[in-house]
Amino acid sequence: MKSYSAFLRFRPGVGPAVSNLANLWPGFLVCIVVALAATFISDHHGGPQLLYALLIGLACNFLAGVDRVMAGVSVCARTGLRCGVALLGARITVDQVASLGVATGVGIAASVVATIVFGVLLAKLMKRPQVEGIVSGCSVGICGASAALAVSAALPPTKENERFTLLAVVGVTLLSTIAMVLYPLILSVLETPARVSGVLLGGTIHDIAQVVAAGLILGPEAGETATIVKLFRVALLVPIVAVIAVLYRDRSSASVGSRVPAFPAFLLWFLFFVILTSAGVIGAQTAAVASDASRWLLVAAIGAAGIKTNFADLMKLGWRPVVMLLSETIFIAAIVFAWAV
Repeated sequence: MKSYSAFLRFRPGVGPAVSNLANLWPGFLVCIVVALAATFISDHHGGPQLLYALLIGLACNFLAGVDRVMAGVSVCARTGLRCGVALLGARITVDQVASLGVATGVGIAASVVATIVFGVLLAKLMKRPQVEGIVSGCSVGICGASAALAVSAALPPTKENERFTLLAVVGVTLLSTIAMVLYPLILSVLETPARVSGVLLGGTIHDIAQVVAAGLILGPEAGETATIVKLFRVALLVPIVAVIAVLYRDRSSASVGSRVPAFPAFLLWFLFFVILTSAGVIGAQTAAVASDASRWLLVAAIGAAGIKTNFADLMKLGWRPVVMLLSETIFIAAIVFAWAV
């Protein structure tokens, strides 16, 4: 491999892009295999695809010592993540957001912001770093694992932040799966109207896949409403991550020597895809392809993050982050239920 890479590097007529690709493809291939394995298990045995990718990635941590693999894994964890978040914009249109109405939109936005603030206060109370409250609050308040990864990308890239982000991904995925089963049962017992049920499910469950599944359990009207409400929460990712990036830009520069952009480029792409989808430039079929591509990129990225992280390092975080995620989940459920019912 070293001789082949050297050959590409010094061969006349072969540019640096080809040379870089030669160095990155082993890591890319590992991430693709992890994503395929996670998808196969999820499709054939059920369960959360992202969680499987993370666990398989953690099991492959022995590859962290292989330089020729880690080059591609690091790019996948960073660039693949940003591309996956950007493509989420193809799911959302302005008309979908407007269909919620002002009252519902304001209520959902307020519950998201309140959950993030609650996360920060909870982190302070439990003597945890502020960034942990932000990551956990955003993952619970906005869109689960995708939000945790997106917010982490806008924060100082420290080893501690990476570890907590992975733990947040595990926590919100498990809690979202439990909510997918539990919430529809509770709403059925309470005989809640379909539209109200959709608002409750879309406003409280973390991951969009679980939102859709929970909504359809209660019928098509509840499923459609839940999906639109959830997409509105996903749309809030843009302003919230932009604010976080601005607030932490100077801290990042001081702590790790690299400045975080005031407005991350992947958020601009997110908005660009929202505009194209809203204008009809991106049709339903293309949007579905973009959505699938987004999911694959996020699965590969979380698998790559797992490869870079030692499972023992996650355990060092202790029980407090778990309590934070559970408390934030109960908090947002209580708020949305209080104003929606």
